[in-house]
Amino acid sequence: MINASIDRLVKSYQFILIAFFLTGCFVPSVSAENKVLSIQSTTITPYEEAVKGFQSICNIQIERFVLSEMKGKDIIQEIRKDKPSVILAIGMDALEKVKGIDDIPVVFLMVTSPKTPPEPGKGANFTGVRMNVAQEDQLSIFLKADPIIKNIGMIYNPEKTGYLAQRAVEACKKAGVNLIAREIHDPKESPPAIKAMEGKIDGFWMLPDSSVFTSETIEYLFLFSIGNRIPILTFSEVYLESGALISVGVDSFDMGAQAGGIASEILAGKSLSSFPPVDARKEVISINMKVSEKLGIHINEKLFTDAKFFK
Repeated sequence: MINASIDRLVKSYQFILIAFFLTGCFVPSVSAENKVLSIQSTTITPYEEAVKGFQSICNIQIERFVLSEMKGKDIIQEIRKDKPSVILAIGMDALEKVKGIDDIPVVFLMVTSPKTPPEPGKGANFTGVRMNVAQEDQLSIFLKADPIIKNIGMIYNPEKTGYLAQRAVEACKKAGVNLIAREIHDPKESPPAIKAMEGKIDGFWMLPDSSVFTSETIEYLFLFSIGNRIPILTFSEVYLESGALISVGVDSFDMGAQAGGIASEILAGKSLSSFPPVDARKEVISINMKVSEKLGIHINEKLFTDAKFFK
């Protein structure tokens, strides 16, 4: 009799346990009261794709502020009124607007400068996905396209892209490639610095630094490239039209999904300190086959199964 009662009790407990699992009671969940506030400067396609990617993972209530539509308003005051659980800052303009907020978690996207934020002693409530593919991966892709490269040139502004340049130095050391990197503090210094590399490099690595690469600098660089048969690795396929050989860019939707995963974990109660800023995990490779012909470089297309080829 006692054994039968125990059996019934055990079965009842098992039924309750199964019901709990099926209804998600043992799965960390995001409270229905949580809300994400997305802030972006404008509604350009990459930003919109990033939002879609974010929502594909973090599917909760999201309100959107578009800065170009909020002229004259105090953005910080509007954020305080909205009382979001997490702020999604898309682009540097949006990030700059919320840097004064230190009591709401901020997840950033589409920001090229990996040092902003966090800075030493600041930005404890900031994390996100940098608009950057790991330098080791970029270099590996470049060398796959042109294996004979042994010396790579680079110019950079230490205040803007010094961090990326340092990571490139480390990547080249590991790969046994010599990197000739020159500091530039004024765009006018760029052409002479590039000219000084003539005969010393057989590849050039272009960083996303508008303080170094003006329209005049870019024109000079691509003329230098064609004249000296030097392939250029860049960060956007836009520059393939000008004469770059290969670009390694980011996937906006997937970056948004990465950020969505981080935000979901934070909203479920995990400490933001567990999520330092990370690089984009998915690259978009584009190759200009016309430029490869001009430079006399044979690209093995079979090595780039997911790449876009411009012919």
